Amino acid sequence: MSIIVIFMSKFEESEWAEIEHAKEFVENADIYILERKRIFKILKSFYRFFLDNKIADRSVKILDLGCGNGALIREILSVSSKIEVTLVDGSSHMLDNARENFKSHGFHYINGTFQELLVKDAVTYKIAHDFDFIVSSLAIHHLSTEEKQELFHYIYNHLNPGGYFLNIETIKAPSDQLESWYRVLWSEWIAENEEEMKLREEWTDKESFVNLPEKYKNNPDNHPDKLSDQLKMLEIAGFKDVDCYYKQGIFSIFGGSK
Repeated sequence: MSIIVIFMSKFEESEWAEIEHAKEFVENADIYILERKRIFKILKSFYRFFLDNKIADRSVKILDLGCGNGALIREILSVSSKIEVTLVDGSSHMLDNARENFKSHGFHYINGTFQELLVKDAVTYKIAHDFDFIVSSLAIHHLSTEEKQELFHYIYNHLNPGGYFLNIETIKAPSDQLESWYRVLWSEWIAENEEEMKLREEWTDKESFVNLPEKYKNNPDNHPDKLSDQLKMLEIAGFKDVDCYYKQGIFSIFGGSK
């Protein structure tokens, strides 16, 4: 019981427990998440190739871990409406946004942190163990290395044989020098993105996000691990076809199948 309290306090003390931070992310994610539109295109291509083209006789069962306002599911819905979805997030505000976005779809929602799932799932949440696709975006990097490894085992155990896990995530660079350059690369992309928005007159009195990469570096809530270490964690958990599907600086897409 004491473990649960410790984990809950971690989330409650983080910036994601603040409604204003959650609202700011929803409103500005396209501006500062490096190549977010390209990432979504890769997600949809992955879904069409590995799931939509191979599961034709029923709905595809999807688990979204750290769903936020449901951005990933919104993209998948643009590919196919034949999906059954369980959305999980530690922020009740974010989960409410997702409910509003999908109010006509009858999806299932769970307000809980990853750590709570690991400790209480079998008794409290009782999440199914037969998902075809488990996704997560920019959420798992908040976990410690040991928690990531445990969560990857959890994900593997909740997949159908032949199911897939795809993680859109920030990672730690192999060296400090590369880490510094990747932050510069990220900041330069934000500046270019903001300038294009100004030219299109889409920029309305927003404060620039060019310093966000440095804030990310100094944020104690962030605990990224190296990509190579996380690919190894997936293999240890039992995943096959483990690979990095995309990488730009510290932003990556990686995963595997059961």
